[in-house]
Amino acid sequence: MAHFLNGRLVKGSSTSIALDRPICHVMTRDQGVVVVTLSDLKALFFVKDLEGNRAYRDQQVIGSTDRRATGAKRLQITFRDGEQLVALAPTYEGTRQFFYVLPADPNSNNLRILVNRKAVASVVILPAA
Repeated sequence: MAHFLNGRLVKGSSTSIALDRPICHVMTRDQGVVVVTLSDLKALFFVKDLEGNRAYRDQQVIGSTDRRATGAKRLQITFRDGEQLVALAPTYEGTRQFFYVLPADPNSNNLRILVNRKAVASVVILPAA
C-alpha cells in the first residue's frame, strides 16, 4: 500500500521496488498499474491483507523475546503528519533517504515498511530491552 505525503493511498501489490530507482509500479484492482514516485511517498507498506482490520491497533512496544530484534535497531519514528511508529530496523544508517523497518507488533498487518525520510519529523533510537 502506497501512502503518499499528501495523504493519498494506493492499494495494490508491487514487485518492482528498488531503492536505486526513483519509481515503482503498483498493480491495483481498480486503477490498473499506477506509477509511484518514491519521493512522493510517506511510506510504502508491505501488508498481509490489503483490507486489514480497522479495529486492530498495533502494539508500539517491542517484546523482549522478539527474535526479529536481534541485531536490529529499535526506532521511534515520528512522521511530519504526527503519526508515531515504533519499529525494528535491521539496517538503519540514519543518512539514506529511504529505509526499511519492521513493525514492533509481530501481529501487525504490516510485514515491513519502506519509510521516506522526507516524511519524517524525527527518529529516536531506543535502548535495547
